[in-house]
Amino acid sequence: MISPLEIAELVLLLAVVLLTAWLYAPFIVKVFKRTPSRVDKLLNPIENSIYKLLGIQVDRSMGWKEYFFSALLVNIAQMAIAFVILTEQGLLPLNPMHFHGMSWDLALNTVVSFATNTNLQHYAGEMTLSYFSQMTAIQFLQFTSAATGLCCGVAMVRGFILQSKGLGNFYVDFVRAITRIFIPICFVAAIILVALGVPQTLSGYITVQTVEGATQQVLVGPVASLVSIMQVGTNGGGYYGANSAYPLQNPSPITDLVQIFLMLLIPTALCFIFGDYIGKKKESLPIIVGAYALFAIDLGIAFIPNPVTVGPGLETRFGGFMSTFWTVVTTAVTTGSVNASLSGIHPLAILAAFMGMLIQSTPGGKGVGLMYLLMYIIITIFIVGLMSGRTPEYLGIKIVARDVKLVMVAFLIHPLIIIIPTVIAYASGAAAAIGMGPNSLGFTQILYEYTSSAANNGSDFLGTLGNTPFFNVSTAIVIFLGRYGPIMCLLALSGSMLGRKRATATESSLKTSSWTFSLVLVASILVLVVLTFFPFLALGPILAYFQGHLNFFSLGLWV
Repeated sequence: MISPLEIAELVLLLAVVLLTAWLYAPFIVKVFKRTPSRVDKLLNPIENSIYKLLGIQVDRSMGWKEYFFSALLVNIAQMAIAFVILTEQGLLPLNPMHFHGMSWDLALNTVVSFATNTNLQHYAGEMTLSYFSQMTAIQFLQFTSAATGLCCGVAMVRGFILQSKGLGNFYVDFVRAITRIFIPICFVAAIILVALGVPQTLSGYITVQTVEGATQQVLVGPVASLVSIMQVGTNGGGYYGANSAYPLQNPSPITDLVQIFLMLLIPTALCFIFGDYIGKKKESLPIIVGAYALFAIDLGIAFIPNPVTVGPGLETRFGGFMSTFWTVVTTAVTTGSVNASLSGIHPLAILAAFMGMLIQSTPGGKGVGLMYLLMYIIITIFIVGLMSGRTPEYLGIKIVARDVKLVMVAFLIHPLIIIIPTVIAYASGAAAAIGMGPNSLGFTQILYEYTSSAANNGSDFLGTLGNTPFFNVSTAIVIFLGRYGPIMCLLALSGSMLGRKRATATESSLKTSSWTFSLVLVASILVLVVLTFFPFLALGPILAYFQGHLNFFSLGLWV
């Protein structure tokens, strides 16, 4: 049972997150609107030098195609550089442990994963990567992937602004997101983490003598700096293979709470910026209510009382409550970090994790979560229009057939890239080759692998077991399509909104800033996701849960 103290801890943490995000949201808006600020004297010369070096026309706004392909090409170029670093790290500096380069398939999976904000790890970082690789190919991509997602989310918002001339300039947005948002937050967060006991050093691994007289190697490195962007950028790729379940990466309950706060901060702040950016603050209501209502439902599922734990047992380092809470948070904001082994988590908590990854807007990752919420709003408005016989409109913009097609393609991409490779993994024998059986637990693990990849989440059951050519290549393809397919469709939707006439609101107009619409939005999201994925969830975590109960009953232990 959950204690009153644990409930109070959860409520207090979420209240602090919501308050801080609400206060921080106007700053994000000012950054992307290029509003003058006190830090301009320091940052403008740096940013202008970058623009001049790269030949960027600062005041030129882009259409959706140019914005999308600019982001895509920048990300692919970063993947190529990181690929070389990872495969040739044995020849590069800052490698006191003398690690060899990665295989081509593992390096491909890693660079695609980290450049797309997925951070799926089929390797143990402390036993595979040099300091140089951790700080460049890994940490650098965590900054750039987070900035890309944030920029695309803001670009989509610009399409809904009255008299907007374009979606902005990707290169300007990208630079400002890194210099003014991610670097300052991560700098402060890293200092706090170091003060709380997370290591930050470039010296080699340390050999110490234990109290029993044996020797032990302490695996230290530039951990705090990586953890800060890993959580702030909703990346999730940890320094260690065990991620934040490793004591040096997450040494205490206080660092556990700090990392949860960092995960939730920017995704929650983005729920508030929509109304502020378009000049109609009330329009943020369905976004923030919808996101956190869905989050509350996920928590409710995860904390359903259960008489039996299926699997090897519940993680106890931070307790069952905090392990479960972290699991819900990390999948709700597409971070993918873990503070416990997923194989030790109860099936209903895994079901809640699936819900967060399948919905992707509870509140979702920075930028992309907001894009998905706007997608669901368009779908909901269209459904309400069909039911009431009125022309669907949003913010006075008529929703036409092309808009509906774009949002439905964006929505349907994920079922296809999750279900098809899951079937292929079993049909080809790839799942059996790594010990995944056709039972509910094995199916859950494989389904989770591809769901996590498609949702750009990155948490997974397989870990280093997934380091095979089949899983490295197949998940890389799913990750790439899951990242750029929906972003392309939703930026195209936003681009189509530019220049459209806005109708004047009347008494019969659908009020999207109301509590009623917020509840309808939540209901429509749940119906869409449940109808699409329920058969597969029923074969996985739901079946595992009931099988656990049946085993419990058969032992005569239920009272």
